[in-house]
Amino acid sequence: MWNNLKTTVLLAGLTGVLLAIGQLWGGRQGMTLALIFAAAMNLGSYFFSDKIALASSNAQPISRDEAPRLYAIVERLAAKAKIPVPKIYLIPTDSPNAFATGRNPNHASVAVTRGILDLCNDEEIEGVLAHELGHVHNRDILISAVVATIAGAITFIAQMVMWAEMFGGFGGGREDDRGGVFSALAMMIVAPLAATLIQLAISRSREYEADSTGAHITGNPQGLARALEKIEQWSKRVPMQVSPSMAHMFIMKPQTRGAFFANLFSTHPPIEKRIQRLLSGNY
Repeated sequence: MWNNLKTTVLLAGLTGVLLAIGQLWGGRQGMTLALIFAAAMNLGSYFFSDKIALASSNAQPISRDEAPRLYAIVERLAAKAKIPVPKIYLIPTDSPNAFATGRNPNHASVAVTRGILDLCNDEEIEGVLAHELGHVHNRDILISAVVATIAGAITFIAQMVMWAEMFGGFGGGREDDRGGVFSALAMMIVAPLAATLIQLAISRSREYEADSTGAHITGNPQGLARALEKIEQWSKRVPMQVSPSMAHMFIMKPQTRGAFFANLFSTHPPIEKRIQRLLSGNY
């Protein structure tokens, strides 16, 4: 219920931001266009944010014949967590990582990289997947996917505003109603920062909660702790380049492209603290 409320607030906030930008830079015409765009974004965020996240990470569906080990682990954990078996995807990169997405447990997907399957043993893979199913069980996968879509939209809007200002605005408002190049540059600074703050507000606590849920599902926190340690070490050697709007979804924050402001804040708790909590039993 709480996550559904947060999702509604985020979508309402996005609508308000879009309408304000449309009014500021395009007058009544800009506001109308912003309303249409906001309606499309809201529907898209709810129904297609998981598909956008999977496509953005280049995740590909994988069959049982191709990954019997992976299917066996996911099915066993889903039964323990008492949730439907999610769809399973593979991300073709050697960097170890994983994420879960979807509207709810009945429409969930988990994606793992080729690198994590090569790096971790079954016990550690089980810990990672239990963490991701913890996100599904805790019903925070929708808000995570919606935030990714909103963060991407904010960055896109900022870029659109900047270019519109540089080339004469949207054309719907008077010249003195638009903020000029300096306001556009300010938008380019503030918008990515706002997107990062949205991610930051949501992600840190949910990672601890998913660690805890995953440890209870497996009854083996050591498996996840060892996996986190391996992921951190190997991710530095083989970084995974993803969009800043997607970084908060992974079990460990990967490298990001062009994310100066995103890197000012961490969307994940420190790995050492997560490992300490798991090994101390304080989860």
